[in-house]
Amino acid sequence: MSEKIFERLNDASGVYFEGTLVERRRTPFQLLEVYDTAELGRIFRLDGFNMTSERDEFFYHENLVHPAAVAHPSPRRALVIGGGDGGSSEELVKHPSLEVVHMAELDPDVIEVAKAQFGKVHRGVFDNPRLKVTVGDGLEYLRTTGQRYDLVSMDLTDPVGPSAELYSPATFALAKRAMTADGALTLHMGSPFSHPARVRETLASLRQVFKRVAPYFAHIPLYGSIWGFACASDVIDPRALTPEQVDGVIGERKIRDLQYYNGETHRAVFAIPNYVKPLVAP
Repeated sequence: MSEKIFERLNDASGVYFEGTLVERRRTPFQLLEVYDTAELGRIFRLDGFNMTSERDEFFYHENLVHPAAVAHPSPRRALVIGGGDGGSSEELVKHPSLEVVHMAELDPDVIEVAKAQFGKVHRGVFDNPRLKVTVGDGLEYLRTTGQRYDLVSMDLTDPVGPSAELYSPATFALAKRAMTADGALTLHMGSPFSHPARVRETLASLRQVFKRVAPYFAHIPLYGSIWGFACASDVIDPRALTPEQVDGVIGERKIRDLQYYNGETHRAVFAIPNYVKPLVAP
């Protein structure tokens, strides 16, 4: 039976999709739901929030991963905190210099359901020998790891409740400690229209830890809004790349199957709308 699947943007607004429930389970950590929809195919939800969908996952995952990965001259090791659906890891393994992509996912049920239900998102990355999966608390992994990574992607739920700690200066400092000197961290920040304070606070926290913080924005159909991302580093600044340089790197690395990202979109996502500029100003 079809039902309306609501995605709240804030206390006053939201969007919905028509869909049919495929699976619902209460894990030790969260409520997990899978729906089939006509608009976006299969949708993955956690605790009542849309995480990813078959048809628009590339809007989010390509923008989370490639601006930093392309800006890095030769990334060898990458870490994904969260990202149990496999979408971010699948984008990372497109970069041939990456020897290891390490996923630290809290909830094993997320990985289990993703493997079974979301092949169009992970595209077989769980069978890629370069992917190493650790099931456990990503924050604890950052506290204890002795590894160093060129790229860290924090592919997390929104900073609500216990997840808010993951967007704190203390967590970003732990991530920096796990990075190489020229490494880069990426994460999403939410909607500058529906949650402007969240964007402002996330950038302020990043700037306490990193010398270069580059906010950028893209529309995500599943989330019903323009969505904020950030790349943070002491060395790398993806805003310095021209479209020609980006397309050159894509060609040199023989990166295929990009549905969103190219040199022109790289430049475009870093173009800040006027109404957003006060939020992102240092």
